[in-house]
Amino acid sequence: MKELVRCRPCGYVMEKNKLNGVCPACGLPDKVFEPYRERVSLNRLLILNLDLHPIAIHISQSFIALIPLLLGVLYLFPNYHDEELFIVVTFLITLLPFALILAFLTGIIDGITRFKSLKPPLLKEKIIYSTLLLITSVVLRFAALQDKSLIILLFVSVISLGFAVVLGLIGKRLLNVILPGKYPQKKAQKNRPK
Repeated sequence: MKELVRCRPCGYVMEKNKLNGVCPACGLPDKVFEPYRERVSLNRLLILNLDLHPIAIHISQSFIALIPLLLGVLYLFPNYHDEELFIVVTFLITLLPFALILAFLTGIIDGITRFKSLKPPLLKEKIIYSTLLLITSVVLRFAALQDKSLIILLFVSVISLGFAVVLGLIGKRLLNVILPGKYPQKKAQKNRPK
């Protein structure tokens, strides 16, 4: 087993023999590193290291961000390549539910693998907001099929974007649990008159 070390300020974990003077993630000197033992079994780590959930998340987030952006361009500049832009938007709206289902399923696998349960409160929150996001993506798809107005499509896509932002913030809190960078900062001593 390779000897691991962790940077206390940022939580970066690496092999001790690859430590080269500074933390590759935050640039602090190597004296801030401490011994680290992986708490996840090798089988679970193998699954987690595939990074299926982060990849699926980035795909769906790209769609979620592009849809309102392109709809906004269509609304503000109605004659600017409107046919081409609408084809791209329709394509993204069609793929979005499938990308979200992939992100949802990989999130379930990731949650069970990492936390051995889907019961922690933050995971429950992620499941609720993921479900709401999936529902809004289906509503968006039906609205696009029914030739609803650009305003309605823009409104629903902005709601989807809001759910995605909330999910990102919850995910960030979970990352802070997984990689806690905890390095006690020394307080500056004030010069006291003698």
